[in-house]
Amino acid sequence: MTTAPLSLQDLQRRIYEKAKAAPSWRFWGRSVPIGHRETRRAACRMAKANNGAPGRDGVTLEASEASGGEPFLEPIRDAWVARTDQPMRVRRKAIPKDGGTKVRVLGIPTSRDRVVQGALKLILEPICEADFQPGSYGYRPKRSAHAAVQRVAEAIAQYKTRGIAVDLRAFFDHVRHHVRLAKVAQRINDAEVMHVLKSILKASGSKGVPQGGGELSVPQSSVPHGSGSDAGAGQSGHTPRHVHVSRIRALCR
Repeated sequence: MTTAPLSLQDLQRRIYEKAKAAPSWRFWGRSVPIGHRETRRAACRMAKANNGAPGRDGVTLEASEASGGEPFLEPIRDAWVARTDQPMRVRRKAIPKDGGTKVRVLGIPTSRDRVVQGALKLILEPICEADFQPGSYGYRPKRSAHAAVQRVAEAIAQYKTRGIAVDLRAFFDHVRHHVRLAKVAQRINDAEVMHVLKSILKASGSKGVPQGGGELSVPQSSVPHGSGSDAGAGQSGHTPRHVHVSRIRALCR
């Protein structure tokens, strides 16, 4: 009997359910669904919706599609399978922050690299979502600053009125690649996936993770920050007596 292939949404749901049911399970074979045409198409739509600036090569996603159309996605798959995919170094762009007194340096990938990163995110994100604590709101789908503030308001109504405000200075600029990759490897047992993730990190420099890719945040969101325990939830999943507001403050700036 021939079985119909899983849709991307069904695949993501199954990955999440497996990750939730088996917290110590290391996933293998993730490179196969990442290379599927449906995944690449969805990643391409994500990149287009983000409407990001072009990377170092100056080529927009629209121009890439116009020159190749659907075949634009095929070389991405071929390079993935052959393990020859090599991200181009990100384009650096400084933008003002803190009222113009400081700057934030963005790392903008090429349109092609955005698609690769988006495909990675589509498959890896359900695994990470299963590991986050309920009180974690940063860099998560279907979560917002407003929802985080609402959670704090509910905690205050329960007389949980002590807060701890923490802000890590230039956090993304100082992330150590080997530490981040080691955390990903706790859940991913796939040499191809780890190879591409390492290449993405190297494209941003010797340390730190790029900000500016939009749909990526693969190095950023592919690992729960301490399994989410820093974001206001205890091991039981309930809001603790001391409500951590560092995530709220960062989201509401």
